[in-house]
This record gives sequence, structure tokens and C-alpha cells, in this order.
Amino acid sequence: MAEIVTMPKLGFDMAEGTLVRWVINEGENVTKGAVLAEIETDKATVEVESTHEGVLLRHLVQQGTAVPVNDPIAVVGVAGEEVDVDTLVGQKSSAGQPEAAPPPAEPAKPAEAAPQKPAQEPTAAPQVEEAPVSGEPPIASPLARSMASELGIDMRSVRGTGPGGRITKKDIEAFQQKAPEITRVEPPSAAPTPALAPTQAFVRETRNVPLPKLRAAIGRRMAESMQQAPHFYVTHEYDVGRLMELRQEINALLDEDDRLSVNDFIVKAVALTLLEFPNLNASLDLKKASVVYHGEINVGVAVAVENGLLTVVNRNTDQKALRQISAELKITVKRAREGKVRPEDIEGSTFTVSNMGMYDVDQFTAIINPPEAAILAVGSAMQTPVVVEGEIKVGLRMKATLSVDHRVSDGTEGARFMQALAKYIEAPMRLLI
Repeated sequence: MAEIVTMPKLGFDMAEGTLVRWVINEGENVTKGAVLAEIETDKATVEVESTHEGVLLRHLVQQGTAVPVNDPIAVVGVAGEEVDVDTLVGQKSSAGQPEAAPPPAEPAKPAEAAPQKPAQEPTAAPQVEEAPVSGEPPIASPLARSMASELGIDMRSVRGTGPGGRITKKDIEAFQQKAPEITRVEPPSAAPTPALAPTQAFVRETRNVPLPKLRAAIGRRMAESMQQAPHFYVTHEYDVGRLMELRQEINALLDEDDRLSVNDFIVKAVALTLLEFPNLNASLDLKKASVVYHGEINVGVAVAVENGLLTVVNRNTDQKALRQISAELKITVKRAREGKVRPEDIEGSTFTVSNMGMYDVDQFTAIINPPEAAILAVGSAMQTPVVVEGEIKVGLRMKATLSVDHRVSDGTEGARFMQALAKYIEAPMRLLI
């Protein structure tokens, strides 16, 4: 019997998702757990797995379509099965098929005529009018978006050759190859003689680009966090000399791909410290006016991705060895940066670590990731003069700042947490026991 596949809810605040790409085409076999499509949410592009098995009989929405949560997107059944979509999904199917609306209803015809007129105009005006319709950049693969961002290419100028006009890596590479030629041709027309070239100002195009979904979501959530949660901050400086030595010894025994990062040690240390401070491994439930003390310790790690930050989750971190934490984080961070995260990769964190140590940052403060009660901001390990037994020596020090929701905890507990964290950071052998 045919089954309806609906737009999944991939986050507690998700209202709709954009179907970026169909991975399985109509008529192809579908197995449970197979990646069915790529869905773009406010946070990331997520690979959605099929919960049904059979043949993908019909796509109910086109690529690039925004679909509300729980609305139908596809039909899976037995090969050759006759499917009455209206019977299966009722009126919901029309929401995902705007192009199918005109035939059954005559009033829809005038609506069709309106978009056709600007499309025939030979001026740039139609493009300006069409952009706000979706409010999103052109359809493109995550890799193509990343390449375009690095090269400074306006993706609206690139012609996509993928399915449904999707921009691919090859399209970006082809556009890049043409760009130098255009650059070399333009200067002579702007500057007739070589002598005038140095004084000729280069005019860069002023662009108005729609705010990416991820950046908009970050702005909304962080603004709400700062407005609603009374933050307080506690900064502590740690001696990381022994941690760096232990890391170097361990990594000398491992393959390059398996080596541990400083962040791996910090994530493990935070998880063990949270066992002593369950008040910080908590979430605030405003609807019920209560605090949720989580039984699991799931440490979130902030990852820099295209257009913003994404928090990937390591579950039951306190129960895992350093190498397991490291291996799991490598996989989830890679998926996040490639735009291929899964729902379980980004949901369910109970405490977050934001580490900017790799950017030569002395210290910073982080905004709490709601509904969590706290977040730890970690700076760089730096050589600094320290006094040891009355003598000035060179030491390795690292600063970290804890941000806490004052509705859940207070300064004394925050300070005690940072002191307890030193047991593991300054005596890192504890993390291996």
C-alpha cells in the first residue's frame, strides 16, 4: 500500500523547510534509512532519510519549494501501483504543487498570467521583482555555495546546469575560469593609456543579498537569549602546559587522521565536571515555569559553517573515551561544513562549548544557546610570563569564560564549576582514567 512522505520537523522551532534536492528519483527503489532528499532549514541543509520501503512513485513538490512541516512531499509504494494522491493526502497535495493548481480551477488562470508578463520583458526589472518571491539565493549544492563564498562570486550571476537549474561545483569552476578574462578586458576600456591606469578607481558593485536563513535564525535566537536570559560571566585562567605535553605524546602514537585536538580534551573535561554540577546541565522550560535537569550529558560544539555557526552534538560525552569523542566530532563537524548534517547531529545538546582558540583569541564571551542554562567560551593557549616559586618563567595559559543564565544558577556556582574544571584541564591524566 502506498505511503505518504511528509516534510519532517527537524527542530523545535521549525515551521517549514525548503526541498533543495531529490536524491531518489521517481521510479527508483527506496529502502528504509536511505537518503531521500536534502531539506534546507533555518539551521542547515539536512539529509532526510526514508522511513518507508518500496518504490518512489511520485514527487509531490519540486526542488526549491518551501513546504510547511508535516505537509506531503512524496509517495512511496509498490511498483506499478495506482495512486490517488487526493485520496491519500486530501487537500494537502495542492500546497506542494503550485503548478498543478490552474487546471482544476479557472480562477487560478489570471494568477498565471501575471508572472508571465515580467518574464518576457527584456529589462532587469523582472529579476528585481522575482528575488523577493523566495527571499533565498539560487539553488546550489553546499560545496558550490562554499566555493562561491570563498571566491567572492555572486551566485546570481552563475548559470546552473544541475537538475532544476541547481548550481554545482563545475558551474562555479567554469564561471571562475571566465572571470579572469573579463577582468583583463575591462581595464583598457576604463583607462585608455597605461599611464592613467594607476589613478583610475576600481568601482565595486553594491549588492543587496537576502539574509541567509541560518544567519537570520542565529540573529533571532541570540537576540531572544540576550533579551530574556539574564547573563552573568565567570572567567578563569588555566595552566595547560601538561595538557599540551600529554596531547603531543598521544598524537605521536596515532595516525594523522586520528589525532586529538585541544578541544577534544576540553569537551571531555566539561562533561565530567557537569557530573558535579547538574544545575548547569539543565534547560529552562518557560511554558511550565520549571527547570529541566537532564539525565544525559550531551555536549554541543559550536562549528563555523557557511553563513554562520552551527552546534553539533556529542551524546553521553561523560561515558566516552577521548578517542571516541574525537572520532565522532570529526564526522559530525565534517557533515556540518559540507551541509549534510542529520537531525540527530544538531538536536539535543544540554551544554555548549564554543572554542575560538585556533584563531589566536585571548578570551571572549559567548551568548547562551537557549534553552540551555550555560555555555563555555574558550580562548587560545598562549605563552605568557608566570611566577613560579618566586621566579618569572614562561608558561602556557588558556582563558575560558562561562556564561550562565541567572534564572537557573548564580555566580558562586559558576565560579566553583570553573575551579572544578581545572582538575581535568590542569591534570589531564584524569581524562584517561
